[in-house]
Formats: sequence, structure tokens, C-alpha cells
Amino acid sequence: MKQEESVVSLLDLGMIFAKIGAFTIGGGYAMIPLIEDEVVTKHHYLTAEEFLDLLAVAQSTPGVMAANIAIFIGAKLRGLKGSLVATMGAVLPSFCIILTIALFFQNFREYEVVDHIFKGIRPGVVALIAVPTFNMGRRIHLGWTTAWIPVVSALLIWAWDVSPIYIIICAAVGGIAYGWIGGRAK
Repeated sequence: MKQEESVVSLLDLGMIFAKIGAFTIGGGYAMIPLIEDEVVTKHHYLTAEEFLDLLAVAQSTPGVMAANIAIFIGAKLRGLKGSLVATMGAVLPSFCIILTIALFFQNFREYEVVDHIFKGIRPGVVALIAVPTFNMGRRIHLGWTTAWIPVVSALLIWAWDVSPIYIIICAAVGGIAYGWIGGRAK
């Protein structure tokens, strides 16, 4: 449960997102369980429902997922300043690390050990992305009657090279139709 008297300082907010930004491999989706652990589980700045709502908005907003979720959580907790601090915390460490790697990667990319390191990291990144996906499915009560939707969507994108834009448009139209039909039935 959210503690109303518990207000995060801008320094703490920046440090939370900087720590996550510096040590998360795999991008914004891999950050989700770490952000949730910090702002929901450890510090109780948000409820699980608030986090899920902000996550849904962040996913539906164009742009980088890590920045989007930081913007919305920062804004929810501390307004515009919180939004800026959280975003800089999430983005700057990753930016600096990638910049450093880009500067020196040409010197090391032909080494076999570097190739093995990157191949070893891949399964971990997949797990970091899969866990929040399954957790979100459980929270939104994804059951056998609706589980076919993400499965079919993934197959259409992967096997038949259907653009994700068409999947999103079809999902939006389907959701509106479902809501309209459900609303009329009541």
C-alpha cells in the first residue's frame, strides 16, 4: 500500500533510476522488474496498481521505454522536477556506458572471449524481459480465453513478418469493439 507521508527526495529518485540505468542490461523492458522492486516493493512510493497503470501508459507512448517509465514515475512522485531527475538517472548511466563501449569496442570485437560474453548475456536478457511480461499477464488476469491474443500476435510478427503497427491497430479496434459490445450488453 502506498504511504502518503513517504515523499521521495529528488536525490533518492535520481539515485534509484541511476542505479537501475547503470546495471540493467537489455533496455527498458529489462528494467521493469527492478523499477517495480524499488518503487513498489522496497520503498512503497507507488501501489502495484499505480505502477501497472504507469507502465501501460509508458508502453503506449512513443519513445524509449526506459525514459518513458522514468518520466511517468518521476512525474507521479515529484512532478516536473521528478520527471527530469528520474529520466536523467535512467538514461545518463546507460548513455555513458554505451559511449565508452563504442569508443573502445573496435579494439576488442575480434577477440573470441568478447563474442562469448555477448552470447552468454543474451539468455539473461531474455529472462529479464520475459519475467515482467509474465507478471503483467498474471496481474491483468490473462487467462486461457485471452492468452491466444499475445501468442497469435507474436507468431504473426515473427513467422509471417506482419508489421507490429498492424497488430497494434487491430488490437485497438478489437479492444474498442469489445468494450462497446460489453457496454451495450450491460
